[in-house]
Amino acid sequence: NCRPIVKEIVIDYRFRGPPRSGNGGYVCGMLAKTLDDVVEVTLLKPVPLNVSLKIIRSDDGGATLARGEIILASAKQTDLRLDGLAAASFTQANYASRATPFVEDNRDASGCFVCGPGRREGDGLRILAGPLPDRKSDYAVYASPWVPPRDLANYDGLVAEEFIWACLDCPTGHAILGSKFDGTNNSILLGRMATRIFERPRHGEACVITAQVEDVSGRKSLAKSALYGETGALLAYARATWITVPRTKVI
Repeated sequence: NCRPIVKEIVIDYRFRGPPRSGNGGYVCGMLAKTLDDVVEVTLLKPVPLNVSLKIIRSDDGGATLARGEIILASAKQTDLRLDGLAAASFTQANYASRATPFVEDNRDASGCFVCGPGRREGDGLRILAGPLPDRKSDYAVYASPWVPPRDLANYDGLVAEEFIWACLDCPTGHAILGSKFDGTNNSILLGRMATRIFERPRHGEACVITAQVEDVSGRKSLAKSALYGETGALLAYARATWITVPRTKVI
């Protein structure tokens, strides 16, 4: 039995995370939007850039992303429910972002589409989350402002789903790296992400993203993030699982 190919996609070089593979959140979003409702995506291998990839629907209602016979990622429907999400004003997020440690210390992802400080405005998103002061909890809340540019929107003027996944991805990494993480010889890679989207923001809308570590166990770190619109309404949230790896594995 040949499983139906839903579509073929290419992860453009613009949407890289590490130097030679796709940004994890963007890749997850590209796969997730072929399914309905709330989706969890597991990344199995680095997703190559500028090559043809297949999205294949599976018998259980999920989907996989493949290059030839090699499965790169799998997706399934889930029921993500998060509470205790941190919020911040646009001004607070702006101040936090200015205090980010990741402008100078971002050697693994200086060219990342979402958080790369080496990307110019309009090409990359330059979402650089920083810690919010005076939030009393085990782990600091990280925040960043985000004003989505026009080229991320669909014809309806609303930001495409994959970019919502992308913007919720890297701030969770910032929150983990900004905690008690020993980055001497190690880095982190996104392993799994689940996202619930209530509403998509308009391009040009003054949004806020917050993120916070939930749990750290061995090589695995769990963090949650939230996207708020201009009125303060919760637009989307996500949970991300990151895996600690030797820095040499980040490709």
